[in-house]
Amino acid sequence: MTEKNQQETGTRSSPWRQPVMWLVIGLPVAVVIAGIIMIILAGGEGATDVVPDDVQRTAQIQTADLGPDQTAHDMRLSAIARIDLEGAFVEVLPVNGDFDREAPLRLHLLHPALEDGDQAFEVQPTETGWRADGTPGVEHAWRVRLEPMDGQWRLHGRLPAGQQA
Repeated sequence: MTEKNQQETGTRSSPWRQPVMWLVIGLPVAVVIAGIIMIILAGGEGATDVVPDDVQRTAQIQTADLGPDQTAHDMRLSAIARIDLEGAFVEVLPVNGDFDREAPLRLHLLHPALEDGDQAFEVQPTETGWRADGTPGVEHAWRVRLEPMDGQWRLHGRLPAGQQA
């Protein structure tokens, strides 16, 4: 209806009957609702899982102690972490370096996204390496960390999804 027709009939159209008014009000309301939903999703369960390394925070900088990594490098340590699904155990086999073969080690299998999925094993010495009972899944990749109980050195690695070593 044009303004002339409105004056002739004496009726005025409500602003709510105009499609432009719904755009003016509706779009900002939709954006606010979508923003609230995104904040809820972003801050939900597991949104703030952190790297399991001890870090020191100075201002806005996080620094981690890389001394154990350097010690392992200097000692030329390397090992293979193996998951035996049939035998239901995890095993660490030394490849290179001067390991203390009598001391137990700590093997951490770190989930790629969720802190609750992390698993830790205290592997005990055997004739061939170290072993502990347990069967972590191989359906996703693991970040692997191996260290002695005193934390003097540390090895890092990755166990790809579907592989057992």
